[in-house]
Amino acid sequence: MNGDPEYAQEFVDVDRGRLGVQVYPEPAGVTGAPVVVIWPAMGVRARYYRPFAAALRAAGLAVVVADLRGTGESTPAPSRADRHGYAELADDVGAVQAALKPRLDGRTRLLLGHSLGGQAALLHLALHGGDEVDGLALIAVGIPYWRTYPGRRGLGVLPYTQGIAATAALLGVWPGWGFGGRQARGVIRDWAYTARTGRFPLLDGTDTEAAVHAVPTPVLAVSVDDDQFTPHETMDHLCAKLGSAPVTRERYTVAQAGATLDHFTWVRAGAPLARRIAGFVGDLPPR
Repeated sequence: MNGDPEYAQEFVDVDRGRLGVQVYPEPAGVTGAPVVVIWPAMGVRARYYRPFAAALRAAGLAVVVADLRGTGESTPAPSRADRHGYAELADDVGAVQAALKPRLDGRTRLLLGHSLGGQAALLHLALHGGDEVDGLALIAVGIPYWRTYPGRRGLGVLPYTQGIAATAALLGVWPGWGFGGRQARGVIRDWAYTARTGRFPLLDGTDTEAAVHAVPTPVLAVSVDDDQFTPHETMDHLCAKLGSAPVTRERYTVAQAGATLDHFTWVRAGAPLARRIAGFVGDLPPR
């Protein structure tokens, strides 16, 4: 155990590192509950999602939260020697799925990604297939394409994102100055590419735009009111890429949450959203 009785801390070995995985107790009174595997936003530790994990468990779902590579309990720490990018993040999603497989067989499985974690989960399905996944929930996920931001905001997004990328390239790592925590330059490079072009980059020679278009997995796509980083329009831009998946597109509003919201604070006001996710899972075709 971790010392925190809320979850058991486990680890999954990956190339040149290991991923921290937090496994929460099964929801009370439920046998064989559907399992939600959460992938966090850039620079956000898995522990941050404890309130949302509690809400999901109260809604009858089993919960696992993984730290993104280089964040929280996951290694390697971002440095000049570490060049991982979106391809490795997508691979990491598969590594965790494989490690969890013995305990997930026969159970409904949902990938849930927040921001960068949602991009990683979607790219895993696009690059490696989704036979082991029944559904995908994207919460506050978007392509941060500068042209999609409302009003004049995009005119600031473009130089901001490309300035971060230039700094990461110059220093060999993004130090986390005011945005995203310390990150490998490959992650920043790929993220900045999406902001500049509105497209996913080629990964390992694969046309990811075509691969994303072909993903058939049912998707629940939820944007959040007052999200300063991925407003509703950026989620719409991402959903337009999902040409083969049945997409349920929704907004999580301040009225529904009963609290103020932004890109991060929805996690602490997520009980209604957790119930909606449980409903989406319940409507997925049985495994």
